[in-house]
Amino acid sequence: MSEIADPCEEWALKSQTAALVAEVVRREGLNLWQELFPSLVSLSSKGPVQAELVSMMLRWLPEDITVHNEDLEGDRRRLLLRGLTQSLPEILPLLYTLLERHFGEALSEVGRQHLDIAKQHAAAVTATLNAINAYAEWAPLSDLAKFGIIHGCGFLLSSPDFRLHACEFFKLVSPRKRPADDFASEFDSAMSSIFQILMNVSREFLVRSNSAGGAIDESDFEFAEYVCESMVSLGSSNLQCILRDSSTSALYLQQMLGFFQHFKLALHYQSLQFWLALMRDLMSKPKLSVHSSGEGSAASNTDSNSAQVDNEKRKILSFLNDDICSTILDISFQRMLKKERLITGKALSLGALELWSDDFEGKGDFGQYRSRLFELIKFIASNKPLVAGAKVSERIIMIIKNLLNSPMPAEDLAVMESMQVALESVVSSIFDGSNEFAGGSSEVHVALCGIFEGLLRELLSLNWTEPALVEVLGHYLDAMGPFLKYFSDVVGSVINKLFELLNSLPFVVKNPSTSSARHARLQICTSFIRIAKAADKSILPHMKGIADTMVYLQREGRLLRGEHNLLGEAFLVIASAAGVQQQQEVLAWLLEPLSQQWIQIEWQNNYLSEPLGLVRLCSETAFMWSLFHTVTFFEKALKRSGMRKGQSSSTSSSTPHPMASHLSWMLPPLLKLLRAIHSLWSPSVFQVLPGEIKAAMSMSDVERSSLLGVGNPKLSKGALTFIEGSPFDVNKEGYTEPNEADIRNWLKGIRDSGYNVLGLSATIGDPFFKGIDVDSVALALIENIQSMEFRHTRQLVHSVLIPLVKCCPPDMWGVWLEKLLHPLFVHCQQALSCSWFGLLHEGRAKVPDNHGILTGSDLKVEVMEEKLLRDLTREICLLLSTIASPGLNTSLPALEHSGHVGRVDMSSLKDLDAFAPSSMVGFLLKHKSLAIPVLQISLEAFTWTDSEAVTKVCSFSASVVLLAILTNNVDLREFVSRELFSALIRGLALESNAFISADLVNLCREIFIYLCDRDPAPRQILLSLPCITPNDLHAFEEALTKTASPKEQKQHMRSLLLLATGNNLKALAAQKNVNIITNVTARPRGPVNAPGNGIEEGDSVGLAAIL
Repeated sequence: MSEIADPCEEWALKSQTAALVAEVVRREGLNLWQELFPSLVSLSSKGPVQAELVSMMLRWLPEDITVHNEDLEGDRRRLLLRGLTQSLPEILPLLYTLLERHFGEALSEVGRQHLDIAKQHAAAVTATLNAINAYAEWAPLSDLAKFGIIHGCGFLLSSPDFRLHACEFFKLVSPRKRPADDFASEFDSAMSSIFQILMNVSREFLVRSNSAGGAIDESDFEFAEYVCESMVSLGSSNLQCILRDSSTSALYLQQMLGFFQHFKLALHYQSLQFWLALMRDLMSKPKLSVHSSGEGSAASNTDSNSAQVDNEKRKILSFLNDDICSTILDISFQRMLKKERLITGKALSLGALELWSDDFEGKGDFGQYRSRLFELIKFIASNKPLVAGAKVSERIIMIIKNLLNSPMPAEDLAVMESMQVALESVVSSIFDGSNEFAGGSSEVHVALCGIFEGLLRELLSLNWTEPALVEVLGHYLDAMGPFLKYFSDVVGSVINKLFELLNSLPFVVKNPSTSSARHARLQICTSFIRIAKAADKSILPHMKGIADTMVYLQREGRLLRGEHNLLGEAFLVIASAAGVQQQQEVLAWLLEPLSQQWIQIEWQNNYLSEPLGLVRLCSETAFMWSLFHTVTFFEKALKRSGMRKGQSSSTSSSTPHPMASHLSWMLPPLLKLLRAIHSLWSPSVFQVLPGEIKAAMSMSDVERSSLLGVGNPKLSKGALTFIEGSPFDVNKEGYTEPNEADIRNWLKGIRDSGYNVLGLSATIGDPFFKGIDVDSVALALIENIQSMEFRHTRQLVHSVLIPLVKCCPPDMWGVWLEKLLHPLFVHCQQALSCSWFGLLHEGRAKVPDNHGILTGSDLKVEVMEEKLLRDLTREICLLLSTIASPGLNTSLPALEHSGHVGRVDMSSLKDLDAFAPSSMVGFLLKHKSLAIPVLQISLEAFTWTDSEAVTKVCSFSASVVLLAILTNNVDLREFVSRELFSALIRGLALESNAFISADLVNLCREIFIYLCDRDPAPRQILLSLPCITPNDLHAFEEALTKTASPKEQKQHMRSLLLLATGNNLKALAAQKNVNIITNVTARPRGPVNAPGNGIEEGDSVGLAAIL
């Protein structure tokens, strides 16, 4: 170190040398350190370069305490920490001396204009601060205070050259946790000093920043961000040090408020995190303490601690006065806009406020930021409902007045739109039924009623007809929904206003340029649904008025089918609050007009009797979309009917489902329609289709984007969705000739809603399973299963077959399951096996969706194919998991609770038939035609590199193993003992199965323990593994006999499998790796899990952070 102490030497070389010395000291231990320290003190006094080197060395010395080093473990690490802690009374005074000496010298040399020498002293100060920061995270805070470190770093906060490094120290110590030992008072004292230092610095900055003449540059803002970050940490972790003095506490909150309302976004953002953390803590409900016998003192301690926490919370809440909350709301409301959304004139009206911009780096995305603002608004609204109500109302009324006075109000909509969600947050928090409003202080009731009635009057008085303005106004009215629940007098006015807005917009839209009017009409209709949900029973008296208006508009031809569907859905929501009788009446009223067209045999014969009939249907645009709207309304009716949340399940079980009586006429034409659509993909039909229909059968750009994982392909659940430039209008009325996109969207819409209708109908139970012909269902869904694309098969399984399997009554399994599941499993076993073979052995999945994917680069097509394969694989495995679910297998006991430990009494074994009536897995295994493809899928799934699918198939395999153990079925026992046992071990050879490896090992354990005495296969398979001997197996079996603990048995099985395969089971080997943070070192390191790649500890020095 002495030799390299030269001003001309490269900094990197000096750093490496200091790191090398530190490494040697760490390796040699405390004795060398005590011997070396006097020499270091002596060296540091010789000049600034030497002092810099010594500080560098002191900076590297504690590196392994805070940064994990794989070369330094366990006892040696503890010895290093103990040795350094004992040396702090020597190290810290030296660092303070170097800091004071060289800062003073740097100032003196600058005064003498000796700038080169001043730079050397400055470098020594910087190195010393870096060293101090290496101790800041772990050295006792009392030591840092006693030896002047806190004071020294606080002093340097006033130096522009060193303040960022000094502030790093405060950033590290501010979140330090208060010790629970005798040193707590010393900690509090030191933390109070830190608090005062930061308070002084932040006060000075805020005063300068707020004064007109204060010169502030970017470096000042960067420094202020560091200070604010430290203040946030301090307030979040050590609020008890701040609360001691009420005047200081109030001042601290004012300063944090100053940062929150600062025009600089970075400062506001830092402060937001404090206010959010504070409000979360204040509004959290205290945990109930449980008094148990013999723990009275512990319970009383818990109570006293809880009381202390409550007192602290009350104390803080007392500081959060109306002015502070009002300011937070003001700033939050202003900052809910992105800079990019504002036009220039509006941006100027907001003053110098720096709004969120897309180029604001390192703070996440705008959506996350805005959701934090909404959360803060909700907390304040819950705590200060009157303040929040008054503020949000005042701001909205002001924005409305500005819009009314604006020559182009539609251009100023961004501010109005941003406030709608703020209003929703405030209203939902105040009127959510869980705070003081629900209990009911009459004064608060009256005041809040006055505030929101006034705001509602303003909204109802607006006579906007511009589609964009109408849409926003609709959103504002439905944001008031929770208020309407408590103040039913104004519900009628809101409903009348919504109908008024609907009628103000153009009805027939042929020109695409006026599609905004269509969109606005649909949004108004969805507002009815939102208000119906939020207002609950307050809207019941208005049902007849809504119904009469709907009938009038329909009779006048001024209500489109899609709009009628949405209003009908709102009507169903309203009816669900009134009970089953009202639901049935509403459903009859809404569905009867649809049934008159739907059940007519003429259209079914014309369009569905032969495959090319659909081609003719696609040329009848109006009728095509009429059918679409009928099917989608069936879906809405099923979703909105039945038991409402909070209603008694006993009542619902004795009352027939409101839709039960409609299934018999709804489903037969739908099944014919779905069968016709499925037939389009059969080769014989596809060949003769027109080009436009063929093109419509390919994927949309949104579906392709979804498979590639780009963009936001998730379709909106709202009334209208746009895909690319082509409108996917689910409320299409058929005024124009259909094009390729229209036909594609119609096919997709019918499939989506049709499958959902069948799945939802199955949940009704007996009326579906005993009232619908299973052959017609099988014909519609399974007839063309061989021609289905993977995406459609997955959807069929997800939306129809899984609900059907879940809900099918056990006495109907024989009628339904074999007819539907046998063709599915046979086809999927062959298709998945072929596709996975292609992916694993040829590098490309073979999927039948090629003409659906159409064009794209080879790489993109390969990605899409693999995604389609994995999606279907997971869905089929989910179906198997559903079949094995406890509710469908009530006769299967848990193995560890079956009364058998280790071995099964042969006399207790049952026939498989005994389980089949109440176990769907037993039923499936009893029917060989079903069992063979299913068991083959379950075997192959373990070797497909998809851990999600393996996770799902594991539960099915566990049930199969259990039945093999509990029954006397020889075929099943042989399958489990040989094929399944081998497949499990093969699955453990794949690293992708590491996450589920514990379950795979447990299945191996169960098979061996319970079946090895009944079948030789498990022993034979283990002995066939490359690295096992008969003695190893004997020792394993002997170990098993000594424990009845499943956990210990699993560990024995795991160890044996690793031994038997020479550690080549990657799923188990991967579990041995631990995520560690390693020091950056100059030597190359091999992969952690690579056998034989380790480096002996003495082979190379593990240096921290050398270049």
